[in-house]
Amino acid sequence: MSEVRGEEKERRRLPAGRVAAAWAVHAFTASGVVTALLAIAALIAGDLRLALLWLGAALIIDGFDGPMARKVRVSEYAPRFDGAILDHVIDYLTYTVIPALLIYRFGLVPPGWEIPAAAWIMTTSLYCFGNREMKTHDNYFSGFPATWNLIVLYFYVLGSGNWPNLAVIAVLGVLTFVPFKYIHPFRVATFRPLTLAVTALWALSTFSLVLRSGPETPPAEASPAAFWAFIGASAYFLAICAWRTLAGRREAEKP
Repeated sequence: MSEVRGEEKERRRLPAGRVAAAWAVHAFTASGVVTALLAIAALIAGDLRLALLWLGAALIIDGFDGPMARKVRVSEYAPRFDGAILDHVIDYLTYTVIPALLIYRFGLVPPGWEIPAAAWIMTTSLYCFGNREMKTHDNYFSGFPATWNLIVLYFYVLGSGNWPNLAVIAVLGVLTFVPFKYIHPFRVATFRPLTLAVTALWALSTFSLVLRSGPETPPAEASPAAFWAFIGASAYFLAICAWRTLAGRREAEKP
């Protein structure tokens, strides 16, 4: 009983401003579920482009809530609420469930493969979200990090065919279990200034491509400059991931 009273006194001594800031960050994280709802509404309305824009908004929220949470020390000033679980719940919805539904709804795989593809995405992603070793010591993701929202985006921007899309989905599902390294643009320290600059370029070019494109105007034609900036930024991320994966293997092989 005395321990409970001690905890209550400790909570009362927490600065009100700090507590309010911590809960404000939790509210910011929770706003991702609103963008998810709007993406679902766009999906139901048959508007892939708008759904991708709302998923982009969710991605921005997810990119900034972590640094904000660390800045205001949410675990210290709002200890009874687990922001990591909140983040995982929303991420599974926006990174996995909605993209799987987009693939099903808009026929991004061959006819008859919509349900198997969506099921494959949703089941393999469970391992990613339940993996206690999802992050490496240098803040890379180990295994494909279930960023299916980005994969659907690439299908849209590149205008890839249904069979190539299905092959990509199959391979990436397997790579969830393979410890290749995938960069976290905000957490990885190596080349961070350059990576952040490339990330900004990628985000701006992506927004331009999706916003300017339409049913009769493919993204590559809507803005060729943005398209090639998008491709260049993507190549940078692939190169970093390949380099760090190979470097990690060499380190592991050293006696």
